[in-house]
Amino acid sequence: MGNPMDMFSLDGKVALVTGAGSGLGRQFCEVLAEAGADVACADIDEEPARATAAAVGNLGRHGIAIGCDVTAEAQVQAMVTRTVEVLGRLDILFNNAGIADPQALLLHEYPTANWRAVLDVDLDGVFFCAREALKVMAAQQSGKIINIASIWGLAGSSSLFPALAYNAAKGAVINLTRELGLQYASQGIQVNALCPGFYQTNLSRGAIDDPQVRAAITAFIPMGRIAAAAEIKGPALFLASAASDYMTGQTLVTDGGCLAK
Repeated sequence: MGNPMDMFSLDGKVALVTGAGSGLGRQFCEVLAEAGADVACADIDEEPARATAAAVGNLGRHGIAIGCDVTAEAQVQAMVTRTVEVLGRLDILFNNAGIADPQALLLHEYPTANWRAVLDVDLDGVFFCAREALKVMAAQQSGKIINIASIWGLAGSSSLFPALAYNAAKGAVINLTRELGLQYASQGIQVNALCPGFYQTNLSRGAIDDPQVRAAITAFIPMGRIAAAAEIKGPALFLASAASDYMTGQTLVTDGGCLAK
């Protein structure tokens, strides 16, 4: 019997993470490198992506930084091409780039421009990145795609705060994940969604800094605390590694118990 920890090894693997410059994206890049993968760190802002790539390098793996706006098809194509050219292959995609609603508004007040901006990144971006990655993965008949959704893809958030376009996009990402899981189930490719709740570095970090909002959120979470950013590493590694080889089209929720209510 081998070491059960071997199934979590990513030695020889190449990963691509969008939104890698900050927040949970930075955590994904770190844990992938810690498990042995080389990592392409992509972000719309290349400077923080370079910092993340340097962190990957400090962990003894090859990290590269790529500037990419996931709403631009040509940039997404170039990102995947560069990853394969420089790192040799592509085994894992963390479809993580995302934005929050610019304003917390009810539907009858909601501007079309805000709706389009959020859907462009949070849904179209996931589609573009998955499509390009799957061209590579389908050819090699192996791969892992982890779409970062949210607990607000499975429930409405307005009991705490309105987040109209974000919730709509994340709900769509979850069902897109199911569809892709089925489409590629027989091709050695697993597609799953990770649905975080409240983490210290997530898109709500501005709101979390407000003591009143922070208190309301903490009271909403059954575990009574907001997660540290690094707590996402375990679930992320599970979905990126051979440990999850018999799991596809699924949604893994890490939310301190919120959706159990």
